[in-house]
Amino acid sequence: MIIRYSKIIMCLCLGVFAFLVTFGNITDYGSNFAFVQHVLSMDTTFPGNALMYRSITNPALWAAGYWLIIFGEGLTCIMFLAAAWKLWEARNLPGADFNQAKRFVVIAATMGFLVWYFGFMVVGGEWFAMWQSQTWNGQDAAFKFYITILAVLIYVNQPDGDIA
Repeated sequence: MIIRYSKIIMCLCLGVFAFLVTFGNITDYGSNFAFVQHVLSMDTTFPGNALMYRSITNPALWAAGYWLIIFGEGLTCIMFLAAAWKLWEARNLPGADFNQAKRFVVIAATMGFLVWYFGFMVVGGEWFAMWQSQTWNGQDAAFKFYITILAVLIYVNQPDGDIA
């Protein structure tokens, strides 16, 4: 049972993490909006770089991009909390049923991966050259987030047998 409880707790922790990130982005909207603004406008990338044609300088598009991030983080939170709940409900069931309940973890991890890998590494990091910015570079933090999510996903998806 301890392994099952640990899997539930890890999913719960990721749900709480995603909640706090979402909550922080909403309650400290201005600070985090500035991050999106600078990344999308590419105003702190290397001077004269040839990728500046990709920059977005429309405040409405900055806001839309920021709300898309917040939505993805919030959905990640909801899905990890749902995953923890489904695992909790199945904790005393046979291994096959507990393993089946893990599908919500897969959905939650996929959502988190989309936010922090695709959103921050692919779109922000590569398309908008966030890696060039000394000030507005969220790649290190994003890496920590999606690697943690992937590690939990791998651990949770190890097959569980019947409870002795």
